[in-house]
This record gives sequence, structure tokens and C-alpha cells, in this order.
Amino acid sequence: MRDASYSGVTRAAGPGGEGGTMSSTKALIVDDEEDMRVLLRMTIEAANQGLSVAAEAANGWEAIDLWREHRPDVIVLDQRMPDLSGMDVAARILAEAPRQRIILFSAFLNDELVHEAETLGLACLGKEKVREIPELLWRLAPDA
Repeated sequence: MRDASYSGVTRAAGPGGEGGTMSSTKALIVDDEEDMRVLLRMTIEAANQGLSVAAEAANGWEAIDLWREHRPDVIVLDQRMPDLSGMDVAARILAEAPRQRIILFSAFLNDELVHEAETLGLACLGKEKVREIPELLWRLAPDA
């Protein structure tokens, strides 16, 4: 498996930007495993500093519905789910909102998947790097 932390990310890091006021960044968590959703939520909430979880989805169709309802700043999206894959969900959302920021968060990142994700403009992060999610959310925040 390829180490793909922060691939595709070009924005500046840090909560609130350089010397600016801190803004709120809302995330949508999408993972079919409840324990992973809980871990992501706890990691994001513990980081605080403007990060929050807008909603959580357990599958791709629910993710699309919740995305339309909440319009989060960033989506944290698992790749392997039983109905739609993360890439399928990303393609559907990006067809409606090409500037939506999405993190493909998977334990199964290989070179081909990372290349495909980067082509769509997604950032990629392996699940073993869950502690790096807050930093990546800050980097992808609209005001970063």
C-alpha cells in the first residue's frame, strides 16, 4: 500500500489561516463501520478549534442525501462500502458541486486508486493516519 497522506492537497495548513480569525469547518463522515465513524468524530471533536461534524453516513446513498441536506465544507469518505464505493459517491457529488472538498480515507489505498482520486481532485489519507484528519481538514477548509 502506498503512503498517500495529504496527496492532492495544495492549501496552506493551520486553523484559521495565517493571522486570520478562525472559521468553522463542517465535515461529513462517511464510513460503513460504526466504530470508524465514532473514532473520526472523536478525533475531530477533540481537535476542536473550528472543526465540527455536520453529519455521519453509513453508506453511499445516505452520504449523498446528507451532503445535499448539510452542505459540509469537507467530506471524509471511506472507499470500500457495500453499495456505492467512495469513488462512486465522490463522482456523483462532484458532478453537482465540482468544488466540493473530499478526503478519500481508506485502509486500501494503492497507486491506481490514489491516481484516480487525485485526478478527481480528492485528497487521500490512509486510515492508519486517523490522527492527521484534523490537520487535513484545516488544510482543506474553504478559508485556509
